[in-house]
Amino acid sequence: MTGAYTRRMAARDPLEDFTVRTFTHDGKQRRVFTAGAGPAVIVMAEMPGITPRVADFARRVVGLGCSVWMPDLFGVPGEPPGGVAYLRSLPAACVSRDFAAFAAGTTAPVVGWLRALAAEAHGVCGGPGVGAVGMCFTGGFALGMMVDDRMLAPVLSQPSLPIVVPWRKGNAAEVGLSPADRARVAERATQGVCALGLRFTGDPLVPAERFDALSALLGESFIAVEIDSSPSNPDGISRRAHSVLTEELVEQAGHPTDDALNEVLAFLSQRLLAN
Repeated sequence: MTGAYTRRMAARDPLEDFTVRTFTHDGKQRRVFTAGAGPAVIVMAEMPGITPRVADFARRVVGLGCSVWMPDLFGVPGEPPGGVAYLRSLPAACVSRDFAAFAAGTTAPVVGWLRALAAEAHGVCGGPGVGAVGMCFTGGFALGMMVDDRMLAPVLSQPSLPIVVPWRKGNAAEVGLSPADRARVAERATQGVCALGLRFTGDPLVPAERFDALSALLGESFIAVEIDSSPSNPDGISRRAHSVLTEELVEQAGHPTDDALNEVLAFLSQRLLAN
């Protein structure tokens, strides 16, 4: 993040162009930041929350002709990423039953809330269905939302749950779904619903085994975008790179992260706006 960018964001509310509403489902109320018009896309922030660059990504989705519904799931909305922000949001999220951060063979309870939000957004915004973009901690939630027929464009950017732990065999290949949800998602894939996944190849939080498992589950309906972050990669991408659409995004034609962003936007446009 450049110094000029930091100063600009500090001078104004980074979410001032979003409307805040509340949504309640199953006794759980959360704020939702909305903007735009057209078919709805649920944008789920990565850790530590709705940062300025997550909001910038949401504005790009609005620019397509879609509306964005961005739930406040953790952290302080509008706060830039940093050590304090991560320390504030990560421990609470990891122990929350809503997120099931370490659970195997189950769908996180928050996914039910997100499915209900998507149904609400579709009712308000119309269109053929809805899209969803999850990032990092929320990356796999877009897959769980694919259970609902309304979900036409799920995007899994660096899906990091369940968190990989070395002492649990097979954990790296977990995709965060219950057996019933796995079966339903696989069925929808055979019906032509595709999911788009993004990761850096050297990212330990999103190992290759996870994308292999997604390919096995979805077959040709899984579109994998894997960006080389090996030590010798030609684009100078850090081996610690993680956030494809936000913090590691280089807005330069021909850069693989810029290509990945454009692929995500095209994916949403083709499935939600083609008609």
